[in-house]
Amino acid sequence: MSGHSKWATTKHKKAVIDARRAKAFAKYIKGIEVAARMGGPDTAGNPALELAVTKAKKNSVPNDNIDRAIKRGAGLTGETINYDEILYEARGPQGTALYIECLTDNKNRAASEVRVAVTRNGGTMADSGSVAFLFERKGVVEVAKKDGLTEDDVLVAVLDAGAEEVIEGEEEFEVVSEATDLPAIRTALDEAGLEYNNDDPQFRPSMKVELDEDGARKFLRLADAVEELDDVQNVYSNAEIPAEVLARLEDED
Repeated sequence: MSGHSKWATTKHKKAVIDARRAKAFAKYIKGIEVAARMGGPDTAGNPALELAVTKAKKNSVPNDNIDRAIKRGAGLTGETINYDEILYEARGPQGTALYIECLTDNKNRAASEVRVAVTRNGGTMADSGSVAFLFERKGVVEVAKKDGLTEDDVLVAVLDAGAEEVIEGEEEFEVVSEATDLPAIRTALDEAGLEYNNDDPQFRPSMKVELDEDGARKFLRLADAVEELDDVQNVYSNAEIPAEVLARLEDED
């Protein structure tokens, strides 16, 4: 489970939607810059860049932004793009765990901002390894729900490609696999004509912690604060908010 956007209690507010859209754009732009830096600006000869560009376009990132990101990453503008991937571990309310994935050009800034966001919002930073063992690296692809599409239809399309399970959500089906099987899953979905998004490796919790109303309120405040940081790419958690608790929180909003 990447982030917690499906739990957002303010998702109907335009300002929040716009802010998350801008954050999503920045995430895809960073991915393009990294891929261009590693393999050059030619998508035909750089599969990682081609995939990053495809994802950005799927998520409505403007072509001008994509072109500038390719040039920056490849060093064609004179700028130096050098990002480090860092994982931070934290604890939240009622025994929840957060695994925070950053992509940053300034390790000291990222570490300081994550620590401040966590501690000021009721969480605590955790020792290395004390949270990581609660998560598994998996490939996750979200398949758009369409009229008549069933869980079995999706499973048939991806089973031979290495899918481990298909999970039905409110708005999409999640296809879960080993991270190394993601290319085969994408190919199988393309061949079946099924639309999909967010096809990335993710850290998924091996077990979840169910929160009550007070814990959920505190967790969402903490997760929001961390997720809003510029250097943070993804926030993974083992928190589980029951539907009735989420409904009460939305009524408060």
